[in-house]
Amino acid sequence: MASTAAGKQRIPKVAKVKNKAPAEVQITAEQLLREAKERELELLPPPPKQKITDEEELNDYKLRKRKGFEDNIRKNRTVISNWIKYAQWEESLKEIQRARSIYERALDVDHRNITLWLKYAEMEMKSRQVNHARNIWDRAITILPRVNQFWYKYTYMEEMLGNVAGCRQVFERWMEWEPDEQAWHSYINFELRYKEVDKARTIYERFVIVHPEVKNWIKYARFEEKHGYIAHSRKVYERAVEFFGEEHVDENLFVAFAKFEETQKEFERVRVMYKYALDRIPKHQAQELFKNYTMFEKKFGDRRGIEDVIVSKRRFQYEEEVKANPHNYDAWFDYLRLVESDADPDTVREVYERAIANIPPIQEKRHWRRYIYLWINYALYEELEVKDPERTRQVYQACLDLIPHKKFTFAKIWLLYSQFEIRQKNLQGARKVMGTAIGKCPKNKLLKGYIELELQLREFDRCRKLYEKYLEFSPENCTTWIKFAELETILGDIDRARAIFELAIGQPRLDMPEVLWKSYIDFEIEQEEFGNTRNLYKRLLQRTQHVKVWISYAKFELSIDSPDRLQKCRQIYEEANKSMRSCEEKEERLMLLESWREFEREFGSDSTRERVRKLLPEKVKKRRKLTAEDGSDAGWEEYYDYIFPEDAANQPNLKLLAMAKMWKKQQQQATDDDDDGEVVPEKGPAAEETSLRSQEPVASPENNQLENGSDRNTVTETEQEKTYDDRDDDDSSSSDSESEDNDGGEKKEKESRSSEEDKE
Repeated sequence: MASTAAGKQRIPKVAKVKNKAPAEVQITAEQLLREAKERELELLPPPPKQKITDEEELNDYKLRKRKGFEDNIRKNRTVISNWIKYAQWEESLKEIQRARSIYERALDVDHRNITLWLKYAEMEMKSRQVNHARNIWDRAITILPRVNQFWYKYTYMEEMLGNVAGCRQVFERWMEWEPDEQAWHSYINFELRYKEVDKARTIYERFVIVHPEVKNWIKYARFEEKHGYIAHSRKVYERAVEFFGEEHVDENLFVAFAKFEETQKEFERVRVMYKYALDRIPKHQAQELFKNYTMFEKKFGDRRGIEDVIVSKRRFQYEEEVKANPHNYDAWFDYLRLVESDADPDTVREVYERAIANIPPIQEKRHWRRYIYLWINYALYEELEVKDPERTRQVYQACLDLIPHKKFTFAKIWLLYSQFEIRQKNLQGARKVMGTAIGKCPKNKLLKGYIELELQLREFDRCRKLYEKYLEFSPENCTTWIKFAELETILGDIDRARAIFELAIGQPRLDMPEVLWKSYIDFEIEQEEFGNTRNLYKRLLQRTQHVKVWISYAKFELSIDSPDRLQKCRQIYEEANKSMRSCEEKEERLMLLESWREFEREFGSDSTRERVRKLLPEKVKKRRKLTAEDGSDAGWEEYYDYIFPEDAANQPNLKLLAMAKMWKKQQQQATDDDDDGEVVPEKGPAAEETSLRSQEPVASPENNQLENGSDRNTVTETEQEKTYDDRDDDDSSSSDSESEDNDGGEKKEKESRSSEEDKE
């Protein structure tokens, strides 16, 4: 080191860490601290206890301690804990004068420190320096009068010393500052401990004025009740109710008052009190009141009282609902139903007036439909419950004045008003009401109601005039024409009824012409005017070729008791079949043929049945191409179609297909016969005859073309459905089933013939 050229010390080389990978066991700072704590490495041994043996050592010790405390205070005078420690140390040495001096010096530094005052006063009380302690408490409550702790400790000290008058004086000084409720209760409890009830009452009087809350009034009343002053307690409750008035009423006050009266067995006063409170407190603030009222009625009331409680509760609920939404007419209906069940008429009228005052804001009928029933119920209540006809008339009139008849009206109101006048035996007034209604806003329901009214009164001339007015107003209404004609029929004026029907069917526009024609035809049938009925059917068929008209016509002819009725009925069916050949609705044509078949099955012969059977169509399944709205291909759809034998367009294809099926059937039968010849070498004459006959054609082409209908070349792909036809249980609609039936019939015929030959 000394031999270096520069004369500097050589710095030893730092060992380089070659492996910088983390160690397998990681040690955190927390683990190091925990280990040091466990081993108590940093704990210092306690200083050795010193025993002072003489006065000189004691003085030296005091000097050192005082110097330390003074140094701490000098460093930071605002740290009150240093002052308190210093004073307490002096107190432990019984140096009360020195401790008092330290506290005074500390108060000069911070006189608003609560802890300092408390420690100072506690030191004086421990030392039994009562006057000094009083002096300190007086100074404390003078400087900090809002610190309740000073007052509590001061009064407690005086009471412990037996100085009741001084304690009362301190309380009085405290009450001048109007402290919180607990301070007043402490004062009251102090007086009660010494049986000063009158003074406690005086304090309560001041207390409820300083803190005018419901709970304080209740405490005051319970104080009087507890000490047996029942009249004073009731007076306190009454003063409280009067003090808070109706604006700041509270349910707790009434609950407490009611419970007080209940304990005094004043049940009527309790009931009146509950009702008074429920009438003035909002529903959402009176839940506890309702609960207590219900419990009271269950304990001391009768069934009527319990119902009154429930009704009152529901009334509050409805009031809240209608206040939230005045146009909620359902809530008004429920409310009115409740009020009507248990209330005087004036109250009910008041609720009705409030309800009908909520007129719908929009003049559209759908908004008025529920509202108008408020008026109806109001009028019915006045008429049926109150028995006041004049007021009922006023209600109806006010309602009719309110409805905007130019935009819409309610026929129910007009009719109810007129019926009310009829019940009052005021026929002229009822007619006047209905006349006004028809003049202002004619409606079908109004005219019908007026006509029914006159019919009940047997005023047929008026009914005729009303029907004429009705038909002028609505000439397309078939029901009105029919009813008018029925009226004339009942009155026996047949020609007039027929003329009305003629006028009706001559109208250019009718809402239900089929009903009108049917009524006219039924009318002629009832009059047994069969010639007129036939003419009507012919006139109707000139207007429409509907299948039901033809069927009805045929059934009419069948119902007439005449020798040629079957011939006429059959003739009508034939005419209908001819006229409906060009009909596009094949289902209607099929319906006609089915009706014809039923007729022939009941009244016809075998030939006529066979003829109708040949006219029945075949049901086939087809496919057609679907096209979407945008013109694109939407796939294929299967549907059922009916092919009639009489359709000339389908005859060539049907005949060709029938012949092909017949040829295929013959080929198959020939193959079967060859197979049978190999198995059975010998045959009898009857069997030979049967085999020869089996080679004959199964059915004629005319018959096969009825059963073998299928799709034609008009569609791309056809598919015949070989099922039995729904309209003929005896005959098959498919070609295979028909040929099998024919084949079976021929076999039976052959067997019968062979059996006859054997017998011969």
